Amino acid sequence: MTIAAGSDTQSPELHVADAHELIRVQGARENNLKDVSIEIPKRRLTVFTGVSGSGKSSLVFATIAAESQRMINETYSAFVQGFMPSLSRPDVDVLEGLTTAIIVDQERMGSNPRSTVGTATDANAMLRILFSRLGQPHIGSPNAYSFNVPTVKASGAITVERGEGKTKTEKASFNRLGGMCSRCEGMGSVSDFDLTALYDDSKSLSEGALTIPGYSMDGWYGRIFSGTGYFNMDKPIAKFTKKELHDLLYREPTKVKVEGINLTYEGVIPKIQKSMLSKDVDALQPHVRAFVERAITFTTCPECEGTRLSPEARSSKIKGKSIADVCTMQISDLADWIRQLDEPSVAPLVKGLQHLLDSFADIGLGYLSLDRPAGTLSGGEAQRTKMIRHLGSSLTDITYVFDEPTIGLHPHDIERMNQLLLQLRDKGNTVLVVEHKPETIAIADHIIDLGPGAGSGGGTVCFEGDLDGLRGSDTITGRHLDDRASLKADVRTAKGHMEVRGASTNNLRDVDVDIPLGVLCVLTGVAGSGKSSLVHGSVAKRDGVLVIDQGAIRGSRRSNPATYTGLLEPIRKAFAKANGVKPALFSSNSEGACPTCNGAGVIYTDLGVMATVESTCEECEGKRFQASVLEYKLGGRNIAEVLAMSVNEAEAFFSDGEARTPAAHKILDRLSDVGLGYLTLGQPLTTLSGGERQRLKLATQMSEKGDIYILDEPTTGLHLADVQNLLGMLDRLVESGKSVIVIEHHQAVMAHADWIIDLGPGAGHDGGTIVFAGTPAELVAGKATLTGKHLAAYVGA
Repeated sequence: MTIAAGSDTQSPELHVADAHELIRVQGARENNLKDVSIEIPKRRLTVFTGVSGSGKSSLVFATIAAESQRMINETYSAFVQGFMPSLSRPDVDVLEGLTTAIIVDQERMGSNPRSTVGTATDANAMLRILFSRLGQPHIGSPNAYSFNVPTVKASGAITVERGEGKTKTEKASFNRLGGMCSRCEGMGSVSDFDLTALYDDSKSLSEGALTIPGYSMDGWYGRIFSGTGYFNMDKPIAKFTKKELHDLLYREPTKVKVEGINLTYEGVIPKIQKSMLSKDVDALQPHVRAFVERAITFTTCPECEGTRLSPEARSSKIKGKSIADVCTMQISDLADWIRQLDEPSVAPLVKGLQHLLDSFADIGLGYLSLDRPAGTLSGGEAQRTKMIRHLGSSLTDITYVFDEPTIGLHPHDIERMNQLLLQLRDKGNTVLVVEHKPETIAIADHIIDLGPGAGSGGGTVCFEGDLDGLRGSDTITGRHLDDRASLKADVRTAKGHMEVRGASTNNLRDVDVDIPLGVLCVLTGVAGSGKSSLVHGSVAKRDGVLVIDQGAIRGSRRSNPATYTGLLEPIRKAFAKANGVKPALFSSNSEGACPTCNGAGVIYTDLGVMATVESTCEECEGKRFQASVLEYKLGGRNIAEVLAMSVNEAEAFFSDGEARTPAAHKILDRLSDVGLGYLTLGQPLTTLSGGERQRLKLATQMSEKGDIYILDEPTTGLHLADVQNLLGMLDRLVESGKSVIVIEHHQAVMAHADWIIDLGPGAGHDGGTIVFAGTPAELVAGKATLTGKHLAAYVGA
């Protein structure tokens, strides 16, 4: 349906309330946008295109969606707003016609170890109610089936009122049954400490026996240990008595007085559990994370066998299955099992659960199970899981904002995703999609193309209109829209093979495969077919293998491409050497920082419940350094001017002359290789787009030592024009003697491969086998698999 067709059906006498058919944006200047003014039709599907970094996310997320959310927050009282994040108004002149915005982005779901697919989608809540009504034997309320609720027992005296002014004290006991396994506390795994990684038993405590990060005997810990009097500080740990070792490792929190100060002392192991194991391992500092991975082993809980549930919860069954059994089932199988339940007393509940589980299958996630930890979902899976709750929603006239919903989808699954987007639109919603895939651009009612370039070279609207108009336009997107890669005439010959035998991680069925080395090998297959299971379960942990995944870059406003890639280190040293001063002066996070803004470049004014105001620091004028530091020059430029350079400018600057710095030039070369030549070195990481972050991570990790590189969907967030650059970089890696294994759905990468391993035929238990291994030409000629058919259609075979 086009916009014109939609307006033809309107009656001649238009009601004044029906005149608000557009979202109007005037003078948008957020990030790199240059006074952008556009009109977006409501109740239509609008796709925003353009190269990575052209300003799509700045317009859709940081302007339209952000203002909608800010205005909704302002409807709450000042008291309630005090508990909500304060949002500043986007840098835009006029925004009219906004409706409530719901953002469905690529952010990974929380990596809280207690969060699963079931808890994140309310499926577990429904199942708990179902089992509390129908489960035999009946054990209690829904809480009795929840692995996040512990069993509580209490007893004591209660006062009973008897008549006027008479009371009687009686003994009573209280018992609330929860579903949490008492051994693992609902985590499904128990941690076991390798004591040899905690201490060197040949040394005494005063000699530094403890090898735990932060436990130095020169500081406060040393004074606490010696002040408790529980053990001899000069005695080797190997000679400790059982009581002394228990006090060191396991002692319960105990009040002690050390040097006249009241403190609580507890054993090393409970302290580690509280300070390190309660956090997501990925969020720990690198040296602490290395210690945790070395010293602590996580094994499946022997009591609940990984189900997280108490024996009582596992004993209550419906049709021979406990709640633990149904949570481990593949969701598509669970939907069939629920369909067989014919119980009028819980009919509305069964109907709601049935719809929820069918939505998983419709969206292409039927291969998951409800007990799958939420933190293990890929960006694409997390986005589609969030989408589920909106598909059955009875709300209309909502603005849904999607960030590349086709990420992680096989061409076969993209058709299904397109139907879901159209379904949301047809319910009367406005659907805004940021997307690079031609298959999704093709279903748009309206297309807005931003560009022409990225970063400072973008931020303007290059085209507005329909698909045919885009195809005829002379924009980068228009020129590349019908790009189709051709199969390579010659493929490289493998220099050896990596053998994988009997792989059975997740849904893999005893897979035997030889992965060729010294070539570009691409793993394909529908989402959930077992590609990541094969790589991470059987290949990633081998020596010389380097994995570059989709994990998000963590970074604050103080982080920038120079700090993240390690580029700032050689630059600071070069400045220090040229001027005969300390390198720390050239860091805005250290001695060289402007004292007024502490090196942030901006000053934040907190106005309570109102938005925090951000203003440029008057002292350093946003340069982040002290004035005295800016007097030191290298090649005629100061440190602030160098950080304001683009990667391409800096590459030329550090290549020769007085500023020649080979170490810096090498890193800049890699950034340029991945297509980030336009980025400025000092641009805050928080302002980078998803595709830019992915490539920044790729450029950084390429410097690490490894013979075999594994890349997990490197085309994520890349424009059609940038995919060619990526293929060139992969070729250079292979030609330098490396082996490259890529998990990918993009047909251009498949066509460029030397060898393809296709998994399938379906997802979940319908996949897990190798359905094809050979050259792309053989795959296209056979057309025997889903991948083969889509690749053949793509290359026009």
